[in-house]
Amino acid sequence: MTVEAEQAMPIQFSDAAAAKVKALLAEEENPELKLRVYVTGGGCSGFQYGFTFDEKVNEGDFTIEKQGVTLLVDSMSLQYLVGGVVDYTEGLEGSRFFVNNPNATTTCGCGASFSI
Repeated sequence: MTVEAEQAMPIQFSDAAAAKVKALLAEEENPELKLRVYVTGGGCSGFQYGFTFDEKVNEGDFTIEKQGVTLLVDSMSLQYLVGGVVDYTEGLEGSRFFVNNPNATTTCGCGASFSI
């Protein structure tokens, strides 16, 4: 995918996140699994991010493929994530997937919930 095509996507899937998904799928020995990112109500800031592995692509899901793995986002969640980046980090607080979301006006300390 060209840089221009990647920048035109409504949400980005970082190399670090794709590499971690690829490693986790190798451990699970199930190449059908895909990383699903979703937004739900709740958390300390109004909405919260969720991450799960899913074998099924639902009608209306937005998909991104990178490094041989797939990221899924349902259409309801995508509207809150446009312009964001699904990323992965390892640090003193542990390792986690997270969303760098320019739409979030406030976030909580853990970075798992946000408001718009």
